[in-house]
Amino acid sequence: MKAIPVPAFNDNYIWLIQNPKSSNIAIVDPGDAKPVIKQLEKSGLHPVAILITHHHGDHVGGIRELVSKYGMPVYGPGAENIPDVTNKLDDGDKIVLQELGATFDIMGVPGHTLGHIAYYGHNKLFIGDTLFISGCGRLFEGKPEQMYHSLGKITALPDTTEIYCAHEYTLANLGFANAVEPNNKAILSKIKNCKQRRELNLPTVPGTVNEEKQTNPFLRAHVPEVIAATEQYAGQHLNNPVEVFAQIRSWKDNF
Repeated sequence: MKAIPVPAFNDNYIWLIQNPKSSNIAIVDPGDAKPVIKQLEKSGLHPVAILITHHHGDHVGGIRELVSKYGMPVYGPGAENIPDVTNKLDDGDKIVLQELGATFDIMGVPGHTLGHIAYYGHNKLFIGDTLFISGCGRLFEGKPEQMYHSLGKITALPDTTEIYCAHEYTLANLGFANAVEPNNKAILSKIKNCKQRRELNLPTVPGTVNEEKQTNPFLRAHVPEVIAATEQYAGQHLNNPVEVFAQIRSWKDNF
């Protein structure tokens, strides 16, 4: 399977999952139908399914127009109110997209929203807004404990897993990561690499689980240097990784 980015709005990525052996694709989080239709018409690809991670408008806004034009099932979180979803999913489910020759395990990853799900298969994780490269989503609906647990599910995946998030936030996230860990060489190296990619107008997505474990402060709430920096920011002792995570999220919100 390969994943093709379709830029949308200011910084969104809509992902097209393609089996290179055919022209069939699945569309992940189409917040806007127009750039997707343009890409499909240009490349001769044929959509067979839509995969939704959560209910926010920049992820669901293009569903109706795409279904009207192409006709296909829409998979999405059963715990969220998304009227166009035809196949409701929950943590632990599995979907088989026969036209694509693809199978995905469904992971419940609440925090950004309460019903947020992710699609994992073929060494790829389509994670929506739960995790960004070197960052994580804001806690619009969930609690820190929920998001910390969700991120733990991601770090438990194989290190080579490719992470496909829905926004180009990487350089801003790395700027914050560098403030938390100014001596982290992996972060400094990733900043250099991602600046080069953006100068060429190339995506910084995907990253890998292994890279994230080295550079993402939200996955490093157990690391002594991160704990010390976060306690300094908070002005208090923090008792456990969830408390550290919550303070890192507050720090980033105000960075």
